[in-house]
Amino acid sequence: MRTTLNLTEDALHVAKHLAEREHLSLGDAVSQLIRAGAQARASAPAATMPLRGRFALLPSRDEIITVAHVRELMEREGI
Repeated sequence: MRTTLNLTEDALHVAKHLAEREHLSLGDAVSQLIRAGAQARASAPAATMPLRGRFALLPSRDEIITVAHVRELMEREGI
C-alpha cells in the first residue's frame, strides 16, 4: 500500500538505520517498527498510578516536599 508520512528527523533516522542494517526497504522498516511498537504497548502492564495529564499522581505522604528534598535527591543521583 502506498502512502505519504511526515516523520520527525529522529524517527526517520531510526527507520533508515533499521532498513540499512536489515537490508529492507524504508517502507518495510517503518512497518516493522510500527508493529513492534504496537506489540510492546499491547503487552505492557497497565499503569497502576492514576494519570493527571501526562504525569502520574503519587500516593499522598505525611510530609511536604521542599526544595531541600529535591536538591538532596539531585546530589544523590548526580544530576
